[in-house]
Amino acid sequence: MAGNHQQLLQLTYIRFVILFCQCCAVAFALLYLKIDLNPWATGLALLLLGLLNLMTYARLHSPWPVTQPEFFTQLLADAIIYGFILYQSGGGTNPFIFMLLIPLIITVMTLNNRYIWMMAVTVTAIYGSLLIYYVPVVTALSEHQHSLASLFNFHMLGMWLNFILTVIVITYFIVRINRALQRQQQQLTEEREAKVHHQQILALGTMAAGTAHELGTPLSTMSVILHEMQTDAGLSSEHKEDIEILQQQVNICADKLQQMARSVAEEKNSEKTSLATTFLSEVLEQWKITRPEVTYSLNIQEDLPPDLHNTTALRQAILNLLNNAADACPENIEITLHWDSGAIWLTIRDYGAGLSAEQTNTLGKPFISTKGKGLGIGLFLTSTTLAHYDGDVKLYAAQDKGTITEVRLSQRSVHG
Repeated sequence: MAGNHQQLLQLTYIRFVILFCQCCAVAFALLYLKIDLNPWATGLALLLLGLLNLMTYARLHSPWPVTQPEFFTQLLADAIIYGFILYQSGGGTNPFIFMLLIPLIITVMTLNNRYIWMMAVTVTAIYGSLLIYYVPVVTALSEHQHSLASLFNFHMLGMWLNFILTVIVITYFIVRINRALQRQQQQLTEEREAKVHHQQILALGTMAAGTAHELGTPLSTMSVILHEMQTDAGLSSEHKEDIEILQQQVNICADKLQQMARSVAEEKNSEKTSLATTFLSEVLEQWKITRPEVTYSLNIQEDLPPDLHNTTALRQAILNLLNNAADACPENIEITLHWDSGAIWLTIRDYGAGLSAEQTNTLGKPFISTKGKGLGIGLFLTSTTLAHYDGDVKLYAAQDKGTITEVRLSQRSVHG
């Protein structure tokens, strides 16, 4: 699977450490202990390990995924090369014999049970063979008049160094491999959540298209009936005013349906407009028509504002947030617009009842409403729309009372 790419990269680092330590150990044995090793055979094994590491590092730059069989083959090659190095330097009597456990530890951490058992059998067979077949170094040591006690001390020193190397591998590289696996699992979880999110958006879009199509006929019928009622001379002035309000509301609904039909084409051919002077003004004008009872104050940064795609989706997203504030408390809503080199910030402050801790945890989830009478999709669609423009929305409980809604849009998206 593609996730073994990071594990194979960590394996190249492990090989580099082992290669360095083995070269130092061979040099120490030849130059200081005067052990009669075969430098050509041992050097060939170390050269093979180095070449394998270079080939592996080059392979990691290719687009092909690292599968489990390939990763197991790499670990198997390590075990065989380690066995050949140990064969030339005392076999089972070599204090570095336990480096055979490194491929097994990595296999246990990364691969499935089949490969774990195969590697366990392999390293066990190599270890058992090295107890019988190996090039001894004790004879060479005795020829240089090293006492048995000195030999034992060097062996214990080698085991201590081998233990330190094993601890380093386990506590550093294996931990890094484990963290890479955790990041991979987190990415998979996020991808699953994104897939569910997209499915919900698709379902809502399909439902909205069907509903818009079905609402066209009853709205047309209502408009005709209201027009006929307005021409009735027997109606009082109060009734005519009520009918006129109803006609306005029907027209607003019809305009909304037309905007939905134009939204796709508008998204593709949107023009950049000034956020402070045009976009926000259009949104507030539309908001005042639908919510005439609202009172608000507006504070806009004075210098030249950046541009923004003036699309139906983005206007509707801001309208949803404004309507949420108006539903909480229609009086004295504070709207602030400012920007910096990286982002545009729109803050909406209402003085309603505020949000509880439970409501804060469920904000943005579909079909969950904090108003009791809503459908629970407004903030969900708003978050999705803002994410499309590389932005987000956050809601905070104000210190005294009410809610602060903070919208962030990235400068990269507004100029893109």
